[in-house]
Order: sequence, then C-alpha cells, then structure tokens
Amino acid sequence: MTGLEAIELIHERAWTGRKPGLERTQALLTALGNPERKLRFVHITGTNGKGSTAAMIASILAAAGLRAGLYTSPHLYQFYERMQVNGVPISDRDLGRLTQQVLEAAEDMDDPPTEFELMTAVAMAYFLEQNCDLVVLEVGLGGRLDSTNVIPHPEAAVITNIGLEHTKELGNTLTQIAAEKAGILKPGCRCVLYAQGEEASQVVRNVCLGQNIPLLETAPEQLEVLDSGLDGQTFRYRGNGPYRIRLLGDYQLSNAMTALDTVQALREGGWDISEAAVQQGLLQARWPGRLELVRRAPDVIIDGGHNPQCVDALSAALRKLYPNQKLIFLAGVLADKDWKAMFRQVLPMAKAFVAVTPDSPRALPAEELAEWLRASSSCPVLVQDSLDAGVDAALSMAGPEDVVCAWGSLYSVGEIRHHLGLC
Repeated sequence: MTGLEAIELIHERAWTGRKPGLERTQALLTALGNPERKLRFVHITGTNGKGSTAAMIASILAAAGLRAGLYTSPHLYQFYERMQVNGVPISDRDLGRLTQQVLEAAEDMDDPPTEFELMTAVAMAYFLEQNCDLVVLEVGLGGRLDSTNVIPHPEAAVITNIGLEHTKELGNTLTQIAAEKAGILKPGCRCVLYAQGEEASQVVRNVCLGQNIPLLETAPEQLEVLDSGLDGQTFRYRGNGPYRIRLLGDYQLSNAMTALDTVQALREGGWDISEAAVQQGLLQARWPGRLELVRRAPDVIIDGGHNPQCVDALSAALRKLYPNQKLIFLAGVLADKDWKAMFRQVLPMAKAFVAVTPDSPRALPAEELAEWLRASSSCPVLVQDSLDAGVDAALSMAGPEDVVCAWGSLYSVGEIRHHLGLC
C-alpha cells in the first residue's frame, strides 16, 4: 500500500454521527500492542496557538539532541505533515505500511474507528518505531474525549488560549469548554497554562488542585520585547534570554512564553534541556501559514485565521507591522464560522478584497461574501472562481509598496503556498 492509497482509505472513515469516546482508540491500540504506553508525551490542547506552541517545543527538543515527534492537524498541503520526527515528515512508504497494519488491526472491531482515530494509531506506531524520546501531541478536538487522550499521563500537559469553539461538541460557555480541555490533565503530569481570563483559568486551576498537579501559568508581565518587525522578534522572559523567533505577531510571543514554561516544566521533571538548545530551537522554529511573510515588494502574508479570535490577533499584528497602510485582502471562509464578525475587524484596513471559495463542502460561496463586502465597504471587491486565480488577481492589483494578506481558512493556506512555489 502506498501512502496516497493509505490517505484515501483513512479519509473514507467518517466520524459524523459517531459517538464520542476513547473506547475505539483504546481497542485499536491494544490490538497494536499499546505503542502509546512505551512513549512519553507533551500533550497540548487549547483553541488558538496549539500548533505554533507545539512547533516551538518540538524544535527546542530537537535542538537539545532528543528525537522529537510532532503530531498536529490539520495539514496545510500534504497529509505527511501531520506526523514528523525532528522536522521530517513521515515517508510515503512508512505511512502506507503502518496504515495497512492499523487497518488490519481494525478489521475485527465491532465499532470501527474513525478517520482521526486511525491517524492517531498510525502516529503512535510510527513514533515508537522511530524511537522518539518525546512526542509533542496536539489534540484534535477538545481534550477529554479526543483520541489522543488515550495516552498515560504526559510529562507536561499544555493548555493554550481557550475560546468559544465547536460549541455543539464542547459546550456553550468558556467554563464548559475549559473543562473539556482540562480533561487531558492526569495525576503525575505537570500543567502549563497560557495566561488568560479568569473563567477558563479557574477551571484549570481547580482540576490541578484536585489532582495534585503542579501548575505553571505564563507571566506576560515578565515579557520584555527588545525588538519586533518583519524579520522576527527578540525578547527576554522571566529574566532569561535574549531569545529570538522568526514568527511574527504579538500572539507568537505569548506562544513562545508557553513553550518556555513547558521547557521549565520538563526540566523540573528531569529532562536535560540546555539554555543554548532553547535559544537555537526557538530561532529555528517554523510554523507555515501563521502570519507568514512569504514575499517582499509587494509583501505577501499568509495566515490561517479562521475564527474571530484568530482574526483579532491577525488584525492587531497587521496594524503594528503596517501602521496607517491599507491592505489588499484575499479571503475565503467557511459558512459555519462567524465570518461577518471576522470581516468587520479588517474592513477599516482594506484597500481592496479578492473573494474566493475555499475547497470545502462547508465553504461560503465567494459571490455571497463579495455581496456582503460591497454592502459593508466602499473599496473594490473582485470575485475569482479559483484560489490560484485569486492569488494572481491580488498580486496584479498590488504595487511594490503594497501588502497582500491571504487569510480566512486553513483549507486555503496550503494551496496558496503551493501556487507561490513554497511547497
């Protein structure tokens, strides 16, 4: 079986209508010899910042000489991106071979595993084969009932910024959603919590107190930004540093603080991670599609922002990077998002819009988006029938001093990067 054949078979296993729970994943991993029990983890959940934080932590661990697994979702362009070891994605051959093993193990299950459950099982088997010292494991949805939560207690459980998301599955309040996220906490782990509002934070604190879990909350008041611009950001944190990241935006500094506190939690658990490795890992960390500056003159920025919280961070970052400048926005969104709230945040910054339809059955048609934009602003609005045509149209409108920002859906980021020759 090739990797492409494996991907097709995995995608056939829909989760829609299936009862949430860990039983299917546990049964599948038991049939595979429980690889998850032979691995050690940094488990990460949250609403925003999970991927960037995971990438920074994995980069630091690799710089420290460890074999660091990284499991994230969704991918931007190729499925293989979801499972990496020291920055190298799983090979086509390994993905095909391990998927075949996992599908054979699933054949006798009365309640067949879903797509994400299969992927998680493949990842566990792969990371064990690769002799990973630590696996940075990103939750797919929520936490408590996510298939990644079959692991024993992690070395560190990391909770990033929590917002209202997937309310049908997780609950309608921050308290309910925080409780689902806090479901990854287990006695024996250490918890790192991104500093945020009291409603969500108190839920996590209570769980840590009840399970005697050491808790380290990030300290934004101890962040000292030394410089910040289009080439990256330099800062000190808790009196240490200086550190430099190439990732842009104030929110990436918050994610970096979370990564640094996770390193501290790991050190307290006995892991040897030098300060030099931390500095090197942060500098080398990459997370494509998040306020990513991919071209100059005109500047082209790609961002996967797809909910109001993401767009709030994006718009704040753009105002700081390009003060008093109007931007050309290339955008397409999913219809089930609060897309009007998202676009209201960027309307005052817009020089023009190019509307496209993301490649998803949930996509908002470009014409519907364009109609609303024309009624809500006085700037030009173009509609393009493909993402590639949209990129070309936005670039053709831009002079050397202009800025093009493509955002609205993670489904589009990989295609845009591919069209620009980046992957």
